[in-house]
Amino acid sequence: MKKTLINKIATVAFLAAAMLSPTIASSQTVQMVFTSDSHYGITRDKFRGDTAVPGYKVNATLVKQINALPALSLPADNGVNAGKQVGGIDYVIEGGDIANRMEIPIQSAAKSWAQFSHDYMHSLNVKGHDGKPATLLIVPGNHDISNAIGFAKPMNPLTDPTSMVNIYNLMLKPEQPLTNQDYNYKVDKINYSRNIKGIHFEFITLWADSAERIWMQKDLDTVASTTPVIIFTHDQPECESKHFTNPLPPYNMTIKNKFENLVEEHYKEGNTAGKDEDATAIEQRGFVKFLKAHHNIVAYFHGNSNWNQFYTYHGPDNDVALNVFRVDSPMKGKYSSKDETLVSFQLISLDPAKQVLTVRECLWNTQPLNPDNKVVFGKSATVSLKIN
Repeated sequence: MKKTLINKIATVAFLAAAMLSPTIASSQTVQMVFTSDSHYGITRDKFRGDTAVPGYKVNATLVKQINALPALSLPADNGVNAGKQVGGIDYVIEGGDIANRMEIPIQSAAKSWAQFSHDYMHSLNVKGHDGKPATLLIVPGNHDISNAIGFAKPMNPLTDPTSMVNIYNLMLKPEQPLTNQDYNYKVDKINYSRNIKGIHFEFITLWADSAERIWMQKDLDTVASTTPVIIFTHDQPECESKHFTNPLPPYNMTIKNKFENLVEEHYKEGNTAGKDEDATAIEQRGFVKFLKAHHNIVAYFHGNSNWNQFYTYHGPDNDVALNVFRVDSPMKGKYSSKDETLVSFQLISLDPAKQVLTVRECLWNTQPLNPDNKVVFGKSATVSLKIN
């Protein structure tokens, strides 16, 4: 009788504690933080009551906000894990432009990488549902690549592939790690994939041009056509014309032609780079053809032109529909660079069993002068990953 009473008291106490504490997200959920364009080496005009604030200080503050994220509760937005405690963060994804381009007097890529490493590899302490530190996944940006291969405008040093070499070694884990001396951008592309609870993730260099699509095709040949595929890269689906290779021999980058020779594909629509996204219609059609051949590519995440946006890419001829998620930058956001209360990153919550994905905007600086400022959830979007 006494033992039964004790059990009843223990049960009541457990239920009461459960009612007082927030519901924790299921361990079956995969959660990822996505941020991009950290741009170490430049300054923000204004940040938290100060002026000309260097990138390492801004990014350090961002990392602290990511660290505090698991204790927060998700909004009641009908998305994955709505209303539950955030809990585990399994992956943190960086979308490129870690080091700002070294145009004089910007610091070297080596110095920028050291600052990034301190923040995102040593100060970041979120853990996944398995209790292990969150896995860091990185793709390079146009600034990282330009630092490695050179640029039309003067840089000091002329080249520094530190970011590219370190990203390559961390993500591809070659038996013989690359060094700055033997790095070759034409050969050493940062392309890799991960299978995460039945969802296939492709991480590619800058944009899915014709050269990248050769690697993507080989990778997708190993994936069932019924498996959802999500792409992470730096550039938006339209890409920028200046990121293509100069089509005229000797294919040099010049201030006049504006090409940066970042993707292998030669530009097809003229001898100088255009000014808008319509200037890449021919190149986009190649990408759209690839999407049509792979209906299981269901989502695309990118940085480069930075603000929080959930949208559908339809291609230059309005004949495709791809879920796209654009993420903000802590340093160069289109809107947040002028209004620091708008800076954000994204939290991705994936339910593999239901094949549903929710992306939530995480506004991390809404009260710049409040030392206890916490992340505020902004817009959210939920999409199905099921193959039609």
